[in-house]
Amino acid sequence: MVEKSDIRVVRCGGSKVNFRPPIISTDSRFVLCASGDLVKVYSTRTEEWLHSLQGHTNQVTGITLNPSNHLQVYSCSADGTVKLWDFIDGILIKTFIIGYPLFAIYVSEKHEGILFLHVSMAAGSKNECFQLIAVHLPKSAEQEVEAKEMSAVSNHISSNPSCTAFGREGEYIAFARHLQLNVYFFKKQKTYSFSLKATDKKGAKNAFTCIACHPTDDCIATGHEDGKIRLWRNFIHKKEYTYSTQHWHHNAVNTLCFTPEGTHLLSGGIESVLVQWQYGAGNRKEFLPRLGGSILHVSVSSDGQLFCTSHSDNKITVIESSFKVCGVIQGLVKGDSVLTDLMIDPRSKALVLNGKPGHLQFYSLLRDKHLYNLDIVQQEYIYEAGLDQFEVVKAAFDVKGSWLATVEERGQKSSDLEFFLKLWAFDERTQSFVLNTTITAAHTDRIISMCFSSSEETTMLVTTAEDSQFKAWCQGADADTQQDQNFWSCDFVGSYHNLKPTNCSFSADSSLLAVSFQEVITIWSPDTWEMLTTLCQPPGVIRDLCFGRLSCSKYLLGATTSNLLCCWNLLTCALEWSTSVEVSKLQPDPLSENVAAFSYQSKHTDLFVFKPSEPRPLFTNKNVCSEKVHRAVFVPREEPLNNCDESSQWLNRSQLYFLTKSMDLLTFSTATEEDRMLSSSKRLVIDDSVAVTPFYLLLGKHRQQQQKLSTQSYPAADKPQQSQGSVSIKELLHTPAHVLPAASVLCSMFVNSLLISNTGVQQDPLRHAFREEMESSEQEMDSEKEEEESEEEMEACDSQQELRVQGSVDEVTPKLSKAQERELKRVRKTDFSWMAGLFDSKP
Repeated sequence: MVEKSDIRVVRCGGSKVNFRPPIISTDSRFVLCASGDLVKVYSTRTEEWLHSLQGHTNQVTGITLNPSNHLQVYSCSADGTVKLWDFIDGILIKTFIIGYPLFAIYVSEKHEGILFLHVSMAAGSKNECFQLIAVHLPKSAEQEVEAKEMSAVSNHISSNPSCTAFGREGEYIAFARHLQLNVYFFKKQKTYSFSLKATDKKGAKNAFTCIACHPTDDCIATGHEDGKIRLWRNFIHKKEYTYSTQHWHHNAVNTLCFTPEGTHLLSGGIESVLVQWQYGAGNRKEFLPRLGGSILHVSVSSDGQLFCTSHSDNKITVIESSFKVCGVIQGLVKGDSVLTDLMIDPRSKALVLNGKPGHLQFYSLLRDKHLYNLDIVQQEYIYEAGLDQFEVVKAAFDVKGSWLATVEERGQKSSDLEFFLKLWAFDERTQSFVLNTTITAAHTDRIISMCFSSSEETTMLVTTAEDSQFKAWCQGADADTQQDQNFWSCDFVGSYHNLKPTNCSFSADSSLLAVSFQEVITIWSPDTWEMLTTLCQPPGVIRDLCFGRLSCSKYLLGATTSNLLCCWNLLTCALEWSTSVEVSKLQPDPLSENVAAFSYQSKHTDLFVFKPSEPRPLFTNKNVCSEKVHRAVFVPREEPLNNCDESSQWLNRSQLYFLTKSMDLLTFSTATEEDRMLSSSKRLVIDDSVAVTPFYLLLGKHRQQQQKLSTQSYPAADKPQQSQGSVSIKELLHTPAHVLPAASVLCSMFVNSLLISNTGVQQDPLRHAFREEMESSEQEMDSEKEEEESEEEMEACDSQQELRVQGSVDEVTPKLSKAQERELKRVRKTDFSWMAGLFDSKP
């Protein structure tokens, strides 16, 4: 057994971008958001991910701009540190060690050099209380410094960072918890508290959900569970406070935010509608509906030109102040649970799983970018709790990626179950899947599992359901022409002693079909639909089933509910080996014989990688995560890894991804892979670390070709000096395209930088003579043009004189043509002095 060596579990992307409110840079060109243990920087113009600020070792829990430098950003993390970044260049400036897990961060212009942080007071308790502390940042030249000077501002802070806000640029801070609003004044060092009743006369819930302070007026806006917004005034005098109520949201208000001028108040909730209230104008408001998932956070740029909303479907929407959506940054959609398996689209190599309600999402693992959503249900989703709506529960691709099968259900929690089986064909023209066949009554009960055949020659779909049957679906044939048609129909219905089937799987060559019926595995021939044999030892309901690949294709693996992993030899129809282990997920590698088994034991998940031919694991990794793993997939690599250690050879051809219960997408990374990426980046970068772009790659190949030609045509001693690299070219290659000014501004500078000056450059004598000849010919052409113009003027004057004296001259001398005159002038300019030397040399 090989223990883990240089392999570690890493978050591969797809982290939440809606965990905390995004922030917009001062110039409105960048959007920054906390994503896992990273801070991601996006462009507001192109919506592209530019780079990440990487350095934290735990979840980033808050980000905020540095008030004294608009090009810097603070980030706090659960690892107990605060880091200061230059987010334009992605450089870590300083790390402040706090020593406690941090959950939110706030700054104020009037409190320079002070950070306000959320820390936990009693870790491990169920009713966890939070404390707001002020940390004085030490001034030190070291990059990593410990912050020791701290002071408590208030105890019993809400765990929701949206319930804390600064007012009047830091004169006071307001924080709400449950039914109480507190306002702390820094100069007076006093806290005023205001309470509400749990319910009013109409039974509305008055608990605070969010808070926002007006930038210039003494006004605090609070959101509540019943959808009301209260505007608190005159709270400086504790006994004379007043508040007014505005109501539009039918459910809890999730977020509130004032514009920088204070003229408008933005609010959002589960309705996925951004509401803009005009401050001081009663109930005058504007709406921006149908933004997707429910709105969790709202942010505004410092100039008020851009708004940002983060949504429950892991999306950030960039909105102009005119209430027009100008960009969408979509992450991996994180729902309550993934009902489909993790799948790989054979065509685009994208990860496919449940997306927003009623959709499948296609996500690029290589670029960590959401590609598109495929609408399966094709119905408008209503964001309201308690409604029973259609959801995609099953999906499968065929081998070539030409067909996609989906199952959608409604009524999972009730007895009125409604479901559809749909088959989608890939359209080459639109490069997307188009609905081909809808089967309304595929089975009489819920579909449990389905799979496509592994053969590229014939396409077959098998479904198993709780009606104790499995069905095989094939493309139909016309009864008259006997030709295949572009629709699907049932080809075979099978059952076994009225037992409920649980799983189905095709062998690598599609010659066998295995269907498990509770404790019995049946083997069928898809050609004749004859049941070949049954496997029923040892006892236990089959929970997972898969065939071996390549040289291990004769083995069949099954995981049972009695915590047994069994391997059958199909040639002998006997049990090859079995071991006692609780397997939550069994995942074969399509490109090798390896099989990955996730085992949940003692409140953590372990990974075992093995070959069916050998019961001894090739690799084990203890405590991969603390949650049970139900979804995993092997993703083929574009380029296989080489020079791997024995412990990581199973990752040569494919990379294993898995999804935890908390919706974290993780993978396994090897030191060899990281070294290869690092060496490739070093090898590709030329001169002063120029960014690797498509333009650079073309330039790099051109340089290599020029160097080869120069070494072949010139000896080492006679090699001409190379021109020095242009600073302008390096800046153009190093700067991202969206940051550069217009091309018209750069054109003249770029062209001039490509020109090589004559001074200080050694030239070949042939080239020098050729250049002199070209210059002399150009001078001659210029002089000829000038002479032609002068001749035209003279001819005009001569023609006028000829008109005056016409008839006075009887005979006119013949004139030469223009070509003859030019030839005559050229002969006159020719230097014939060399002929004199010849005559002088004669005896």
